[in-house]
Amino acid sequence: MCLLTLTVSLPTLKPPSCGHEVKAVDCNKPASSLQVGIFYFALYIIAIGTGGTKPNISTMGAEQFDDFEPKERFHKLSFFNWWMFSIFFGTLFSNTFLIYIQDNVGWSLGYGLPTIGLLISVLVFLVGTPFYRHKLPSGSPIIKITKVFVAAVSKWKVTVPNDPKELHELRLEEYAKNGKYRIEYTPSLRFLDKAAVKTRAASPWMLCPVTQVEETKQMMKMLPILIATIIPSVITAQSNTLFIKQGATLNRSMGPHFEIPPACLQAFVTIFMLISIVIYDRFFVPTVRRYTKNPRGISLLQRLGIGLTLHVIIMVTACLAERKRLKIARENQIFGKSDTVPLTVFILLPQFGLVGIADAFVEVAKLELFYDQAPESMKSLGTSYFTSTLGIGNFLSSFLLKTVADITKRHGHKGWILDNLNASHLDYYYAFLAILSFLNFFFFLLIAKHFVYNVDVTESRRGIAMETSGKASSQDNEVLKTGPS
Repeated sequence: MCLLTLTVSLPTLKPPSCGHEVKAVDCNKPASSLQVGIFYFALYIIAIGTGGTKPNISTMGAEQFDDFEPKERFHKLSFFNWWMFSIFFGTLFSNTFLIYIQDNVGWSLGYGLPTIGLLISVLVFLVGTPFYRHKLPSGSPIIKITKVFVAAVSKWKVTVPNDPKELHELRLEEYAKNGKYRIEYTPSLRFLDKAAVKTRAASPWMLCPVTQVEETKQMMKMLPILIATIIPSVITAQSNTLFIKQGATLNRSMGPHFEIPPACLQAFVTIFMLISIVIYDRFFVPTVRRYTKNPRGISLLQRLGIGLTLHVIIMVTACLAERKRLKIARENQIFGKSDTVPLTVFILLPQFGLVGIADAFVEVAKLELFYDQAPESMKSLGTSYFTSTLGIGNFLSSFLLKTVADITKRHGHKGWILDNLNASHLDYYYAFLAILSFLNFFFFLLIAKHFVYNVDVTESRRGIAMETSGKASSQDNEVLKTGPS
């Protein structure tokens, strides 16, 4: 953020001015290689920093709750709701106040304020560090998973014994000594079991304990869910891109002296998201919990499924709104790139609002699912699945947009997506995304039908605690049971 602030503040780092009388879209004065390089370098630093902080901060926040304390454990069920609430509350501040400052006061102050805010956040984090509950590092989860695959592939001709007890596993004392827990064998992904088959080679790259193999299985079984949540990220990306472009062509006046900045339209998504989270956590969950007996009200996959259904409705709604916009444009002979269609921008409110409501279901559910179903030593890797779906979804959104635009221009056709939305067929593209979302929803249903949740880790810990305290008759029973439920 410091570099970004400098790029809009220092004359040597800013592109040459076009003058106040020239519109930004008509400015052809190029920036220098140095200016472009520093700007993109700052963006890449932000991307790297986001990839390092987001998975770890959310995981660290969840681990501040003690699973052995009933009250804290109950509050932990709402943590991810309020975690996302705080994230989107900051987004609302950015989409309204900061954008207004950037457009009406200056970019230097618009970037300077969040830079100061980040500095204060870092200081608050450092001051609070002594009071946090810390989990000691247990090695790279990527290396652990890689060792399992290397061992399994190296022994692909080896036959897996029918009795899981013949597989390699460490003694319970070795796990207890390091504050870890054994995981019971499960029959899924049997190919990976070859990594635990005992052979003469005792190298960690040739022989892995059952617990390590089961940790790998738990991470692998979430990959189909990750794939199924990429398309929803593509749909969400439209609210930051094409939905904003649509709004820029419409009448954005609110009274005689105020016009909504196009970028501020994203605030509608945030507002509906914040309202939906409060209603869901404070009213929906307590009501439904009485009937389902599920502490979360409904399961994480059910919550995710509701959100995916809303994504289909979002694109159908956006398609209908765009057809209406194009109809008004043609009736009034409006075909210019910068012409304003005589239609209120609030016709887009349903699609922006539905994106916010869907995010309250999809984004929170997949973040909590990836954290909850990841093994204890790989929670950060699990939550990184969440940020991975967002990144891949945004890249895929750009790829689909460019590909559809190129394909629809072939054989002399005008094309669906042009620089001029008043001459485009964005409604066709939205219909395509609606069909894609519909197919993805059925893919998700197929995955959800065969997905098996891990057994509650807290109950397993309590069982082991009782056994290690002498209440069990045999150490062979002191095993963490996180198999299928």
